[in-house]
Amino acid sequence: MDFVSFLPQLGGYLYVIASFVVALSVIVAVHEYGHYIVGRWSGIHAEVFSLGFGPVLFSRVDKRGTRWQVALLPFGGYVKFLGDADAASGKDADAMADAAADPVALRRTMHGAPLWARSATVAAGPVFNFIMSALIFAGVFMLQGTMRDPLTVERLVPLPGLQTGLREGDALLQIEGVDVPSLEDGAAFTAFRDAVPEQQPLAYTVLRDEREVEVEGPYPWPPHVRGVAPRSAAADIDLQPGDVITAVDGTPIFAFDQLKRAVESAEGKVLLLDVWRAGEEFEMALAPRRVDEPQPEGGFATRWRMGIAGGLAFDPATETVGVGEALGGGAAQVWGVVEMSLSGLGHMITGAISTCNLSGPIGIAETSGAMASQGAESFIRFIAVLSTAVGLLNLFPIPALDGGHLVFYAYEAVTGKPPNDAVMRILMTVGITAILSLMMFALFNDIFC
Repeated sequence: MDFVSFLPQLGGYLYVIASFVVALSVIVAVHEYGHYIVGRWSGIHAEVFSLGFGPVLFSRVDKRGTRWQVALLPFGGYVKFLGDADAASGKDADAMADAAADPVALRRTMHGAPLWARSATVAAGPVFNFIMSALIFAGVFMLQGTMRDPLTVERLVPLPGLQTGLREGDALLQIEGVDVPSLEDGAAFTAFRDAVPEQQPLAYTVLRDEREVEVEGPYPWPPHVRGVAPRSAAADIDLQPGDVITAVDGTPIFAFDQLKRAVESAEGKVLLLDVWRAGEEFEMALAPRRVDEPQPEGGFATRWRMGIAGGLAFDPATETVGVGEALGGGAAQVWGVVEMSLSGLGHMITGAISTCNLSGPIGIAETSGAMASQGAESFIRFIAVLSTAVGLLNLFPIPALDGGHLVFYAYEAVTGKPPNDAVMRILMTVGITAILSLMMFALFNDIFC
C-alpha cells in the first residue's frame, strides 16, 4: 500500500483519536473541577489542576496559588491538593509534618481537613459527572421536544416505490380501522402497533384542516435506518441513516419487523441486502452478530442483530418540553445508564453474558469517532453516557479511586481514626494494580473479541 492510498485511512484514525480526546477531556475536566471547586469551598487548597498526565505543555498559576496545566498525555487528569503525595491523593508525610505545627496550615491540607470536607471533595468528582450527564440529556430533550398528541406528521420520510396520500400536518386517527391511542398510554400504543396489519398500502383516517380524510399510506414502521450502532455489523458495511432496506436475500420487505425476523432467523448467516439510498439501489452483504441486549423487565437476552435503529415512516411533530420535565427526564436517563451498567457488570461476573461487552480504550475511541461522524447531537449524547459511566466507575470501592477513599472515610467515621498509613499504602498499591489489570483486560477485549 502506497502512502497516497493510505491517507484516507490515516485521516480516519486521526478523526477517531481526536473525537476520543475531546470526549475524554470534557469528562475529565468536569470530574476534576468537581473535586477542585468543592475542595476550595471546603477550605482545602489545590496545588495543581492537571488535564492530562506526563510532560507539561502549558501552565499558569492563579491568584490562589493553584497551578493550572495541560499535559502531553490526554488520557485523564487530577487535582493535587496540599498534603497529597501524588495524583492518587496518597499522604505526603513530610508536608503533613511541616503543617502539623500550624493549625491554619493543617486545615488547608487534604489530610488535615475535617472528615466532612474530605468526603465532600472526593464525592464531588463523580457527582459533577452525573450532573453534567443529566444536564446534557435534559438539553437534548428540550431540543428534540416530545411527540405531539395525537400523533401528527411533521415531515414525510423518503421511501422507495410507494405513493402516499399522507401530508405534513395530518393527525393520525385510525390505521386500517384501528384507533391510534394516546401517546401517553404506552401499553395501548404497543397493542395498537401489534394490531396494525403487516401490509401496504394501508388505509389511514387523518384529521386534516379540521376534517376527517381517508388516504392511503405506507406501513408505519418501514425498514428505514434511523441510526447505526457503533462497532456493529451495519457499521462494518457502512449502512447509513436514511438508507432503506428493500429486500433480504431477494425477498422484498416493507416492514422493520420483517427485517428483524430475517436477521434473527439467519443465526449469523450472511444476508444479501437490497439497499435504497437517495434514489440509488445497490446490494450489501451483512453478517448479523450475537448481541447481549438489556431487557425492559431487567436482565439481558442474547439476540442476533445487525445494529440499526428504525422508526416511523414520517418524522412526528413535536412540542416543547418544560425545564422541569426535561431535568426529570435527564436524571431518569442517568439512573437508567447506571442501572444498565451495574446489571451488565453483574451478568458478566456471573457468566450470564460475555465479558466482551466490556470495552477498553480502543473500543471507546472507535465509538467516539462513530458517534461524532453521526453528528453533534449523537456525539454529545455519547459524552453524557460516557460521563455517567466514568462517574459510576470512580465510585467503585477500589483503593485509589474516589469510592475507595470514601470507604476509608466511612471507616474513619465509624472508628474515630483513619486507617494506618502503612496499611493505606498497601491498599493503594493493591487498588492501582487492580485498576491496571482491569484496563489490560478491557484492552485485550478490544483486540481479540
